[in-house]
Amino acid sequence: MSVPVLLNGFRLSAMPRRSLFSTLNADNDRVLVIIQLNGGNDGLNMLIPLDQYDNLANARLNIIIPEIDILNISDTLGIHPQMGGVLDLYNSAKLNIIQSVGYPEQNRSHFRSTDIWTSGSPADESWTTGWLGRYFESNHGEFPEGYPNEEYPHPFAITMGSIVSETCQGTAANFSMTLNDPFSLTPLTQGAPGDVPDTPYGEELEFLRTTIAQSNAYAESITGAAEMGANMVDYPDGNRLGEQLKNVALLISGGLQTKVYVVSIGGFDTHANQVEAGKPLVGEHSTLLQNLSEAIAAFQADLQAQSLEQRVVGLTFSEFGRQIRSNDSYGTDHGSAAPLMVFGSCVKPGVLGDNPEIPGQVEPQEGVPMQFDFRDVYGSVLMDWFEVEEMEIRSLLHEEFQYLPVLQPCTAVNAEEALNFGKDIEVNSFPNPFRDWAAIRFHTEGEWVKLSIFNNLGNEIRVLTNRRLPAGQHEVRFEAHGLPAGNYYFRLQLDGRQKTKRMLKL
Repeated sequence: MSVPVLLNGFRLSAMPRRSLFSTLNADNDRVLVIIQLNGGNDGLNMLIPLDQYDNLANARLNIIIPEIDILNISDTLGIHPQMGGVLDLYNSAKLNIIQSVGYPEQNRSHFRSTDIWTSGSPADESWTTGWLGRYFESNHGEFPEGYPNEEYPHPFAITMGSIVSETCQGTAANFSMTLNDPFSLTPLTQGAPGDVPDTPYGEELEFLRTTIAQSNAYAESITGAAEMGANMVDYPDGNRLGEQLKNVALLISGGLQTKVYVVSIGGFDTHANQVEAGKPLVGEHSTLLQNLSEAIAAFQADLQAQSLEQRVVGLTFSEFGRQIRSNDSYGTDHGSAAPLMVFGSCVKPGVLGDNPEIPGQVEPQEGVPMQFDFRDVYGSVLMDWFEVEEMEIRSLLHEEFQYLPVLQPCTAVNAEEALNFGKDIEVNSFPNPFRDWAAIRFHTEGEWVKLSIFNNLGNEIRVLTNRRLPAGQHEVRFEAHGLPAGNYYFRLQLDGRQKTKRMLKL
């Protein structure tokens, strides 16, 4: 069982790669909080690549934040000036930033891309279950029959709002229940008991009765936890996300054993008025980022004040980023990849990946190219937080899963130990710019190698190699005859390492 196994050259192991959190009870203690940023967050306005600032300013002159106002994370990376609360988490070693998260064949439809992110499906397949729904179902395949019960008396997941999150959708039912106010849960009417006909109508009626009974039973446990719980800090007034996270902290404090909470904040579809004309520090996106930052900061402070922060990890996601160029309406249009944040005292603090590369000449509709597949983020959290086996991750998400060091043991560390993942890869392309072909040269340690070419819309147009290569220097030729001029990106994946870089075809 301890011998490494390879699938398509990527390492498999019978147990999670690292059992980081063995001091906690995985069944009862750990909580994952997911913050969904609805609409497509402009990652380049949230996290600003200072080493690319001039090119970025040229591409979005009417919305760019003045460099003097940007809060520095490092010499090369800054954060929006309204996100001081998140910056404090970073400086306290409680924030991991993952650069340029997306997926191959980026879809820029809100509905389809949200389906992809919540289901964990490939872009060219439609899955009817959510990535967390499949995880719950792997251990509770009979759900909803027989739940709640003595061993599992509380909801597996809670969505703050009125519509259950598709992340928790199972084959037969959604493992999540909706909640707005834990103190105002009114029992649902179950109707008179009795036999049901052996017909499709009878099956639907029986399912409905089961769901109502289950909801009523769960409501009792939620109200009980809310009455036992507490909040130890003040949350920002008028902040809807803050109200949701306040209720999450209240229920965790009160002993609810729910594993997953999904909260959301809308308004990120900033085609227009992302900033006010002539006032780049003011506008819709600035307000959204302020609400996001203040809500997360208050939530983390609440958990710390109640000695709960080692039980909770949070992550953000949005269906896509925005295009590099701004538009004439002081906004940005649908793009490709964007940064993702993981927060808590058990994260590996720092930055995974490189700053996105901003070309001097940005193509129309060009988005930020993907560095990290969002399914690798999901899978790594499942492995290290919920101790899911790596082989099961590949089954739940995708076979080419690559583990990312997102979490670590819940001990105090220095924020300066930030990890810039992927910078140890030796890779370059030449000539660059090129006309008909380019060579990509890289060094491997004998692992499986996947080398792909992406266009500036986020579509994977070529796979140059996808096999195990011997240790040493390698060179792969990219034939570009017939392809239009413009910006292209190669993405090199090695075992646990990856890098994305730009190539310009003349």
